[in-house]
Amino acid sequence: MLAASVLWGTTGTAATFAPDVGPLAIGAVAMGLGGLLQALVAAGRIARQAPRLRVRRGTVLLGAVAVAAYPLAFYSAMHLAGVAVGTVVSIGMAPLASAVIERVMDRRRLTRRWKLGATLGLLGTLMLCAGQAAGAPGGAERTSTAATVLGVGLGLVAATTYALYSWAAHRLITQGVTARAAMGAVFGVGGLLLVPVLLVTGAPLLDSGSNMAVGAYMALVPMFAGYVLFGWGLAHVPASTATTLSLLEPAVAAVLAVLVIGERLPAVGWGGIALVLACLTVLTAPAGVSGRRRQPGQRRQGRDGVTLPRRTAVEHPLAQSDPAP
Repeated sequence: MLAASVLWGTTGTAATFAPDVGPLAIGAVAMGLGGLLQALVAAGRIARQAPRLRVRRGTVLLGAVAVAAYPLAFYSAMHLAGVAVGTVVSIGMAPLASAVIERVMDRRRLTRRWKLGATLGLLGTLMLCAGQAAGAPGGAERTSTAATVLGVGLGLVAATTYALYSWAAHRLITQGVTARAAMGAVFGVGGLLLVPVLLVTGAPLLDSGSNMAVGAYMALVPMFAGYVLFGWGLAHVPASTATTLSLLEPAVAAVLAVLVIGERLPAVGWGGIALVLACLTVLTAPAGVSGRRRQPGQRRQGRDGVTLPRRTAVEHPLAQSDPAP
């Protein structure tokens, strides 16, 4: 999950090397081609898992629609409201959206440990946003109030769709579909939905070698490789924890903006990065012996050595799946 977040954090810096390419084209080429490539690589697994996927086609379709909507909303939010605000709303609100979805759909009760980590991460992300705004060059372009409001609204759409496709993929995986097949199906159908958008808006990608290189990088590295890692992670943690760990993305983006683009980040921004790292420490620190998660498929042993029935729910130290009263 953390490795995927690092790869995603490079997208903002990469996009600056193709300034003539619009946000819809960037989103469509990144998630569209990346999703189709995932489906192609996982074609054999998808074929073998086809009966299970057909039974759960509603979940697959929900995740695919969310996959198609997310990049269009995310890159448009950054274009309208600015990179800092767009990223903070899109990524920072996703853990809360995931928590609501899991509470409603799965009756999952989040632990105090998750709440502490999410609070630290959200506070750190807000401080990082403030730091990026304060460190922007004096001649930075100011966005209109209407554009900012629309950008924030699209950021909320991005956060919700990110949480939705994370939940859908996790749901498929916990119901017996392999991670590669689940991610390939969801992202492959989502990629197909983005093809018309790419055909309409993607002409600037062919205008220069640098634009084509940016498009290829976005599709192959952060979207294809990043979401392969994300799928593996979803096999082991709930969607709410996955989206919280992705708060590392804006921190990586800010550091790259300083090192590569030459932006300035004041002390409050670095303090925000420190809080994000504290959030990740809370969420990834090993649990106690009693809370240690068994490997999938591992059976419990009674004190007399008798093998106990396998539990069907995926266990995780940061979230409880007991039905709410």
